[in-house]
Amino acid sequence: MVARTAFVAALVSRRGLMAGVSPLMALALVTPATAFAQTGAVRPDVPVEANATTAQEAGTPQDQATAPSAQNNSPAPDGSVTEGEIIVTGLRSSLQRNLDIKRTATGVVDAISAEDIGKFPDSNVAASLQRLPGVSIQRSGARGEPTGITVRGFGGDFNTTLYDGRRISTATGGRQIDFSTVGSDFIGGISVLKTPDVSLASSSIGATVDIQFPKPFDHPGFRAAVSASGSMQDRAGRVVPTLGALVSDTFADDTIGILSSFIYTRRDTDTNRVFVSGWPGNGFAPCQLQGSTATVCNPGSSTTDPSQVRSLTGWFPQQYGAEQQRVQDERVDGRIALQWHPSDALMVTLDNNFSRQTLNTDVYGFGVWFSQESLRNVKQDANGTAVSFTQAGSPTDFTSAHNRQILQTNQTGLNVKWDVTEKLTVEADGAYAKSWLNPGNVIGSQNGDIGYGGRLGTNLGFNITGDSNKAFPTISNFGPAGNAGAWADPAFIGSHVTVNQTQQNTDELKQFRGVATWKEDNITLKLGGQYVEDNFQLLNRSTFTNNFWQAYSGYGAPSGQGGGVSPLPSNLYQGSISLNNFISGFSGGLPPSVLIYSPQAYQAYLSGLGNPYAQNIPGFNYPGATDTSNGLRGFQGQFTEAVDPASILTVNEKTLSFFLSSAMEGRIGDMPLHVAFGVRTENTRLRSIGQGRQPISITRSTTDPTLLTIGFSGTQPVSRSNSYTYVLPSVDARLEVTDNLQLRFDASRTLTRPGLNLLNPVLNVGIGQRVGALSGSGGNPNLQPYLADNFDVAAEWYYQRNSYLAVDFFLKNVSNFIVGGVARQTVNGVIDPTTGQPASFAISAQINGPNATVRGVEIAWQQVFGDSGFGFQANATLVDTNKPYDATNISQTGFAVTGLANSANFVGFYDKNGFQFRTALNWRDEYLAGFGQNQNTGAYGAEPTFVNQSFQIDLTSSYDVTKDFSVFGEILNVNNNKQSTHGRFKNQLLDVFDYGRRFTLGARYRF
Repeated sequence: MVARTAFVAALVSRRGLMAGVSPLMALALVTPATAFAQTGAVRPDVPVEANATTAQEAGTPQDQATAPSAQNNSPAPDGSVTEGEIIVTGLRSSLQRNLDIKRTATGVVDAISAEDIGKFPDSNVAASLQRLPGVSIQRSGARGEPTGITVRGFGGDFNTTLYDGRRISTATGGRQIDFSTVGSDFIGGISVLKTPDVSLASSSIGATVDIQFPKPFDHPGFRAAVSASGSMQDRAGRVVPTLGALVSDTFADDTIGILSSFIYTRRDTDTNRVFVSGWPGNGFAPCQLQGSTATVCNPGSSTTDPSQVRSLTGWFPQQYGAEQQRVQDERVDGRIALQWHPSDALMVTLDNNFSRQTLNTDVYGFGVWFSQESLRNVKQDANGTAVSFTQAGSPTDFTSAHNRQILQTNQTGLNVKWDVTEKLTVEADGAYAKSWLNPGNVIGSQNGDIGYGGRLGTNLGFNITGDSNKAFPTISNFGPAGNAGAWADPAFIGSHVTVNQTQQNTDELKQFRGVATWKEDNITLKLGGQYVEDNFQLLNRSTFTNNFWQAYSGYGAPSGQGGGVSPLPSNLYQGSISLNNFISGFSGGLPPSVLIYSPQAYQAYLSGLGNPYAQNIPGFNYPGATDTSNGLRGFQGQFTEAVDPASILTVNEKTLSFFLSSAMEGRIGDMPLHVAFGVRTENTRLRSIGQGRQPISITRSTTDPTLLTIGFSGTQPVSRSNSYTYVLPSVDARLEVTDNLQLRFDASRTLTRPGLNLLNPVLNVGIGQRVGALSGSGGNPNLQPYLADNFDVAAEWYYQRNSYLAVDFFLKNVSNFIVGGVARQTVNGVIDPTTGQPASFAISAQINGPNATVRGVEIAWQQVFGDSGFGFQANATLVDTNKPYDATNISQTGFAVTGLANSANFVGFYDKNGFQFRTALNWRDEYLAGFGQNQNTGAYGAEPTFVNQSFQIDLTSSYDVTKDFSVFGEILNVNNNKQSTHGRFKNQLLDVFDYGRRFTLGARYRF
């Protein structure tokens, strides 16, 4: 016993384990079960962790409450059983199951259950999750679809999403999944573990989300469900389908089962967007300000004239524009599960999950580019933001793009559960998953850019008219040479830059998990290990790499810059989109319209002009005789992409984990006490391989003075390795003070690994750059994971069936925050031709930075009013930190905790006699989404992106025509909520998206 105690104490104290938890851990692992008083009958736990059941339990049918109607014995709030009580079905039945899971879980868990086979509460998994306390969602601005979640202020990579207890590969570049790729039609349930189960995972500071899929032996016998619906977004005006089917059967005396499901989903959305690409911070010279009498103003060129020294702190908009995005979102989900249950002691499950999402987006818009040194008549507000100014010679671009993104994932898993004895269960689980971003010969984005500039450039005026949640900027004196009536006249328009680019990633995941569980009397012991290997590969192809993007820049003869083709064929233009009342409820002034034209047709026209080196083609941007770095020497008429060597990245990450946990039951006086202790060790080894190169020259375009081309040295492979080991303990205690009231205490240490895309070992400077906006980015393979010491104290009052009130106080002390800063620096001494000085690049880099504390409270209330059918769910989360954002800090190492926002949700419902109606109100306060904007060229570090307060109302309803056939309807975003973001200050608008309402009508049939 002495040796064992010493070993455990050494284990849990490694790496500076949190005070107070280590002694409890050591005590739990060395103390026999007899240290706890014997208990009487205990309410059976509802399994919440994936693969937590024995082989015999895995083959037991689910609660009969999922049947169309049932009469059964059920526990009252005090644990007693009422004979012959009628168990309701539908929404109220689902809510009761969710409540039971929460009540009996060892740790802090919230759950969502399908109301029945083929009837998940929402059409999107993330939309359901936002109803839970402490959970908020992030939406895709272009689609309005929930794509990610934030739990207690931690979003993205801070949350781990599992399929049946297994990690999912994702080729997006981070570790989070896109929830819009998860079909919800045939999901069995979701558990959100806010405190870790060490036998499952400890790699999420926010939460572990476990999505559980149905299996044949969940409902033995033949089961089938089909669903069909049509949906329409109000602006798109097209009805598009969703179709799904699930078939499940068991046979051979219920020893073999098979389940198969298929879902096709389509969503069409037309979204209006007004944007500013970024608000770089830098100095203004006094001669640029409104009212200046300076006759010469050349900011930064003179150190003897104070009026021209850039001494005034300020921010300006890098690019301003508006566009309409027409998105077609198609998703195919397929699943097959085979189960073999030859005896009560053995269950074998083989399953495969497949999903493929294809996003096709057509974009039509305009943009105007600003350079800080070119701004005049600048008026700054008290914060230093340029709220109005003019810029002479401003070019105008009409853009179109066809964007195509394919995200495909396939996972195959095998699980074996064997009840070796009545007390010992052994489980082995293995899975292989792979994801692809844009597999095959896909062009991710085909871009057209036409317009006018040069001698047609206008003395454009810019003015901010209000905060970003209610106004977008106004521009004035637009049009060729200031002629507003000719704003979109094709006679003045010529060709400009042509950008094609494709991101192609793969993520391959191999994992194996083994666990042995011993159950005896009032103690459960688990011992096991897990191995996960993640192999991530990234590659980008674009016309920036070979400089083909500048082939026909310059806008043509009307602009007089010597390059570009004008006029363009009239058959390229397919009409226009009015910008009048473009985003309802927002003030601001826009030009009259944007042009509709196909970027594919535009590029085909330019390619049809031929090979500029086989014949002279007026408007082609021929490189100068001494310009050996210009890639246009290889252009032969086609806008082919080339691989960017600096984008090539391979990251191999291997993690070996071991875990030990014990769960015990005892009493403190007459109060039942449930205690669980666990410890998990994780050793991670990674290797990162990239391609390094150095810039050796910068060339300014002769046809467009805003464009720059970077010349490079040859590339060389660069490889870096890193490794780290952490011990992650946890303790959970649940005390049943009375039959209806229980208290919880939970403490744990968890970690979150840095995003795979942050581990590039090389500095990447892109070939295609803009004057005054030189930038680059560097990764850091030596990043350590975030670490968090987490504490929860909660009280839960289950005062009647299907009703409860809970308050949970939580605190997270997080260290090793990864800070993405932007620093100005020279690279390889290369000279900027616009200044004659060493070029100053804005370099984004990642380092482990400071610590922070996050604290908050979750309040949840669920009330069902007897047998009336009426009820509601309400919750609120209040959260705070000791490291809030300080907008006055202009250091390059500014830091703040991201994602934190107060939130509240309310769902009122009626569910009786086959009729169901729900009203969902979801509110989230303003929050800091992250650091970095579309343009990151400022001198004050990475500028922030804030998401403004949002409030959305959704309505859903269904009616059971028969016990097997139902119809349903849904209206999303009834109040026409918009999504808007801003920079450092509230009037620095970055984006406002108007994605409109969506209407759905459909039917389900079960047999």
